[in-house]
Amino acid sequence: MKSKRLLSNLVYVMLDAISITLSYLISIFIVNVLGIKFNFVGLPYVLVLVIFLKIVLFYIIGIYHIILEHLNFKGVSRIVVVTVATNILIVIMLLIPGVPKFMPKSMYIFITTFEVLTLIGYRLLYRLSIYLSTSSKKSVATSKKTLILGAGSAGELALKEIEQNKNLNNYVVGFLDDDDNKIGKRISNKRVISSIKDIDKIIEQYEIEEVIMAINNYPKENINKLLNSLNKFEHIQMKRISLVDGISDDENQVLRIVDIKVEDLLDRNEIKLATNDISNFIEGETVLVTGGGGSIGSELCRQIFDFKPKKLIIFDIYENNAYDIQMELERKKFKDHSIKVEIKALIGSVYNMKRLEDVFIEHKPTIVFHAAAYKHVPLMEESPVEAIRTNVIGTNNTATLANKYGIKKMVLVSSDKAVRPTNVMGATKRFAEMIITHHNYIGPTKFSAVRFGNVLGSNGSVIPLFKKQLEDGGPLTVTHKDITRFFMTIPEAVGLILQSAVYADGGEIFILDMGEPVKIYDLANKMIRLAGLRPNVDVNIEIVGLRPGEKLYEELLVDHSADKHLKTNHSRIFIEKQKDVQDKELDLSYITDHFEEFDSCHVKRMLAHVITTYQIDGDKEN
Repeated sequence: MKSKRLLSNLVYVMLDAISITLSYLISIFIVNVLGIKFNFVGLPYVLVLVIFLKIVLFYIIGIYHIILEHLNFKGVSRIVVVTVATNILIVIMLLIPGVPKFMPKSMYIFITTFEVLTLIGYRLLYRLSIYLSTSSKKSVATSKKTLILGAGSAGELALKEIEQNKNLNNYVVGFLDDDDNKIGKRISNKRVISSIKDIDKIIEQYEIEEVIMAINNYPKENINKLLNSLNKFEHIQMKRISLVDGISDDENQVLRIVDIKVEDLLDRNEIKLATNDISNFIEGETVLVTGGGGSIGSELCRQIFDFKPKKLIIFDIYENNAYDIQMELERKKFKDHSIKVEIKALIGSVYNMKRLEDVFIEHKPTIVFHAAAYKHVPLMEESPVEAIRTNVIGTNNTATLANKYGIKKMVLVSSDKAVRPTNVMGATKRFAEMIITHHNYIGPTKFSAVRFGNVLGSNGSVIPLFKKQLEDGGPLTVTHKDITRFFMTIPEAVGLILQSAVYADGGEIFILDMGEPVKIYDLANKMIRLAGLRPNVDVNIEIVGLRPGEKLYEELLVDHSADKHLKTNHSRIFIEKQKDVQDKELDLSYITDHFEEFDSCHVKRMLAHVITTYQIDGDKEN
């Protein structure tokens, strides 16, 4: 790759040398035609020196870093400014007494003009040839007729990407924009046809097949409305632009055209965190994340890493996940040598007390985030012994060691299913909450838990399942038409976990306000539409019935009308009041000694003895 780039730069250097030489020769020819006599003393030697110095300056300024396929006005301006400035310097030199007058000063009017034309000319010709070769292949007949929503700078970038990217099979018909002043005008060679509110009419008139959203910060509720509007048309896909940091030439932005995800349609305000407080809490500490390779655990590792702990310990039973997040963070360190975080990926289980204690002894963590748990409701119904082994015994092991080795704070990642649980998973998570509440009052460590609902895209969540079912051609399976769940994105949830950890003073269960619940059936509809298909026409949605232990409606996490929850300094974080938990209430010694001896029914009864709100048979009407 480096040798190819070097060869390419050498070609540009040669072409620039030829361009500068031609500018001088053409100027001399013009002077001779005009009959002006002048003795060009030492010109060949001076010209070699001028070419050398200009090329060195071009390199320093970054002219050779410009990728010609992305040459824009800023790049052209840079070439013009450098060329004019260097020639002005040469003219100033010619005014100095004693400097050989190798060229009349007035000739630099011609030389500068021709230099600018030749230096820019071949670059623009190359840029034009790329454009013509790409656009010629994208005819109306063979490409998807596409509308770009937004006739601003983002829309211009979208058009540029479509015209240059050979992998995009789009033909842009035109733009739509809500600014009346733009309607009728053109971006490049494409017209701003009408307002976005006329999208239905424009789609029918031009037989549009794809719509690209190219408006930054467009309200999610408006995107939802557009998606609903497109649903009546057959096989129309809606996509959006995604901007990333610039390429190496001149701070240009790189644009990708990507599918709109369900996460993009969540109608919620951005969650703002007190990042300075989190930074003060994490920076310089040794942080242990149990279950650090899971969907929540790995995002915890990412965000904790950014707050510069002294050491980050990724502890997980599954080696592949632990390795993946370790390598991801190591790559970030490799790219930024100022990052000094020590990263350790360790394999083991929280229910293995000896292995876990070895980690505490060797690495001496000061903060623990306990995310290791089994979370799949149907699987835990079938394997309650394993749920107790990890979710209960594993939590007690971690909490015991946290107190034994004087950890500052331990935070348990809990679940909304711990509220009046109807399944083993929820009951064991409630058990884990009670364990950390108990340990808070018997040792130096400050314990807390954070309880929240489903996270979009996490392992076992409905979104990845729907994606796989769509790839298979359907149907999308929903357990009940009215089933609802609270949703939050993984980064949102983890950010609030970190914020809660800052607030923790010991013994709290923090409750995250998840916003309004979402109907899973509606979610399935949106995912089908986003794929450019029609629900129950192209892809069916099938109702399959509630699974064992599954609730129709999740409990409301935050009851704003009750005195049950205390407010924190963050509008999305509340504290649920907790009573002290005595050792005899947990019955941990008996459970630890006997849980593997019993069958599933007996294990569930053991759970129900401790978690009095747990209904073994479930309540299908809740």
